[in-house]
Amino acid sequence: MSENTHAVDTTETVAPEPPPAGVAPALGLVTIGQAPRADLRPDAEPLLPGVRLVEHGALDADRFDGDAEAATRRRLAPEDGEAPLVSRLRDGRSVLLGHGAIVPRIADAVARAERDGAAATLLLCTGRFPAVRARRPLLFAEPLVQQAVAATVGTDPVGIICPHSDQAEDVSRRWSELLPGRVQAAVADPYGPAERVLDDVAAAARTLADRGSAWLVLDCIGYTEQMRTAALRSADRPVLLARAIAVRMAAEVVAASA
Repeated sequence: MSENTHAVDTTETVAPEPPPAGVAPALGLVTIGQAPRADLRPDAEPLLPGVRLVEHGALDADRFDGDAEAATRRRLAPEDGEAPLVSRLRDGRSVLLGHGAIVPRIADAVARAERDGAAATLLLCTGRFPAVRARRPLLFAEPLVQQAVAATVGTDPVGIICPHSDQAEDVSRRWSELLPGRVQAAVADPYGPAERVLDDVAAAARTLADRGSAWLVLDCIGYTEQMRTAALRSADRPVLLARAIAVRMAAEVVAASA
């Protein structure tokens, strides 16, 4: 994935104005797939009491029906040799994405969230992105998750679970650059068949525990609290969940702005 900075173009960032009296502060949730993220709200809402959620997706205007679907997927696909991004469509299916196609769409989704009153916006992806123009605080999930994990695990060996086999090498490299302990990766698709996904996550977690990982990280916004529980029971290791870390940090930013 790209090594570009996560920083927002600070010349475009302005302090958010507090919401009018009686109006709940808003957090923008921008997915690199399509909104709304029905799979996210049950986990996010308990962490955001009193916060209004404004959801937009980078692919909200793209068609994934009928004859248009194949062309849309080709247009959004990663380039040869590029580690893919993975996200969720509105109907629950997944899509593989490349950075070149998705970054302009992310910028548009962030702008829409801000027009809807978001005091801050969280980009719901643990991939690495270049700067995105924003007028209010824009939070990237990957550095929030990585820095929180680094502060927690110390020098212990860590197992990273990611969605796609083509990501595993890149994910291992990026986390190894950050963590002093041994890092290894395993794959489990959070957007796979519902009847199999919990077993797949549990199996990946057990594999990493058997290889000596002291901590596990579910490194995709698509992994749920239910999947965390499956991994924890299977591996008997503490499991850090990317979506929970990112949402908790975003809640702090919104509280600071309210």
